[in-house]
Amino acid sequence: MPTVKFTSNLKRFYPDLEPMPVNGKTVAEALLEVENKHHGLRDYIVDENGVLRKHVNIFIGNDMIKDRDALGDRLSDGDEMYIMQALSGG
Repeated sequence: MPTVKFTSNLKRFYPDLEPMPVNGKTVAEALLEVENKHHGLRDYIVDENGVLRKHVNIFIGNDMIKDRDALGDRLSDGDEMYIMQALSGG
């Protein structure tokens, strides 16, 4: 079973956010499971068209996903999917 992990800056909106095992076979399916548990979190990750937001990256292990539009990158048992938001400012 894959596990989704999150950057700590998302905890300010979702204090109970912890690594989450998912059944999804793609990044898109995993994000739907995350949304079911943490309503509204998906909006921080993808835009209104379901495309990965500009300042968000998702990694499967050490590799950045390739499909930022449909989020069709495949997940396998034991994969760790990391959702990372870029922090900006000065």
